[in-house]
Amino acid sequence: MGKIDVKYIAKAGVIAAIYFAVTFLLGSVSYGPIQFRLSEALVVLPMIEPAAIWGVFIGCLLANIGSPFGIIDILGGSFVTLIAAYLTSKAKKFYQAILPPIILNALFVSIWVSYFLKMPYYIVAIDIALSEAIVTGVFGYAVLIAYKRIKDRYSL
Repeated sequence: MGKIDVKYIAKAGVIAAIYFAVTFLLGSVSYGPIQFRLSEALVVLPMIEPAAIWGVFIGCLLANIGSPFGIIDILGGSFVTLIAAYLTSKAKKFYQAILPPIILNALFVSIWVSYFLKMPYYIVAIDIALSEAIVTGVFGYAVLIAYKRIKDRYSL
């Protein structure tokens, strides 16, 4: 049996807690067709931090328990985030890192959001893509820079 990497687990746990807390605190804008989910800025972290893949997945899973869309969002939305985080971890450039969460959320999360809200799929997909692009592109960049500084300063 391999050694348990406590540092990896701690990083994933902190990222999950931040994702959950930010989503929960901003609940009114975290769900729905616009989904200006500020916590999604953390989805770019897997580009430089492997523990963030599981951190954002677990954070999203816990946050989606509060979703008005029920089990489909809890499982489906969290799985979309897991895949987006994994693909982001393979990115070499920032613009590549933000593409998986933008594209996957727009294509897949829009399916059930448009169904439950009785809105046209393409409108919801565009709205989710735009809000995801803003959150990951602007706030995600800030998160990435801040995390790099913290990681370097404290040798994380």
